[in-house]
Amino acid sequence: MPIVPETKSWTWVLEKPCPECGFDASTTDAREVAELTRLNAAAWPSALQRADVRERPDDNTWSPLEYAAHVRDVFTIMRGRLELMLTENDPLFVNWDQDATAVEERYNEQDPIVVSAQLVEAGHAIAGAFDAVPPDAWGRSGRRGDGASFTVETLAQYFIHDPVHHLHDVSAG
Repeated sequence: MPIVPETKSWTWVLEKPCPECGFDASTTDAREVAELTRLNAAAWPSALQRADVRERPDDNTWSPLEYAAHVRDVFTIMRGRLELMLTENDPLFVNWDQDATAVEERYNEQDPIVVSAQLVEAGHAIAGAFDAVPPDAWGRSGRRGDGASFTVETLAQYFIHDPVHHLHDVSAG
């Protein structure tokens, strides 16, 4: 289903298993997010080789290509947010309208081979960024424009649900 713009109702992701994909961020050690990200990124290229890569199952659900382009951008946006949290005190993140980006960037018209390479590269970049978090920095904070506040630890847990969930969307679709 299309992604809605960021809203305050994010905390459920950190409190209980996702009812759709089953992923439980509440039991995920933030220090394992780098490896989970690498595993997730490695699974996307095969999804982007599907014959139906541009087909939407229905009007309200993205195609595998759109999900992959979104995940690529999530990797990039969240890496930027992580870097801000590690270099600034309690930064305010720039708002990101995910649905608007999908339309503006014409996700479903992009080249699946290019998206695949970009997604893997962005996945490895954010994984490396999480690997490099100093032990004393997991409690540093940052905020979204809607008032949602994260620590580096909760950002990692919140973040990893998104690519895991969307890989499930593509696999279940």
